[in-house]
Amino acid sequence: MILDKIENADFYKNISENLKKGFEFITNADLQNIETGRHEIDGKAVFALVSEYESKPHQDCRLEAHQAYADIQYIVSGKEAIGFSTLKDQEVTSPYNAEKDIVFFSGETTPLILEAGMFAVFFPQDVHRPCMQIDGPEKVKKVVVKVKI
Repeated sequence: MILDKIENADFYKNISENLKKGFEFITNADLQNIETGRHEIDGKAVFALVSEYESKPHQDCRLEAHQAYADIQYIVSGKEAIGFSTLKDQEVTSPYNAEKDIVFFSGETTPLILEAGMFAVFFPQDVHRPCMQIDGPEKVKKVVVKVKI
């Protein structure tokens, strides 16, 4: 897992070519005005999902992980907590769906606070619970870049 501000993205671009493409999209796109939905970057290897929502109570957010993709979760506006833990002995609550590249778990996490201009990268060994409110519901605009591992 990586947690940082977008101005430091250059430190991480050499991890993989796909991560580099994802960070370049975040730093070069007009994210304030981008439409919600899916945006192609490099076919199925790298693409972005843009969403706007209200952050939710902890108990309404699901703990998830992925096997084929890493997530770059970038906050465009607003703020949220994302629960984080390493994949270990969490109980699977919904089995892996290969088509959607997602598995859901129950378990405890440590909250990470992300504000506008910050990102977190979650690799397949990182379980995460996104969209959690901090001090009550807040409108959030977020870009999740899916990066094939």
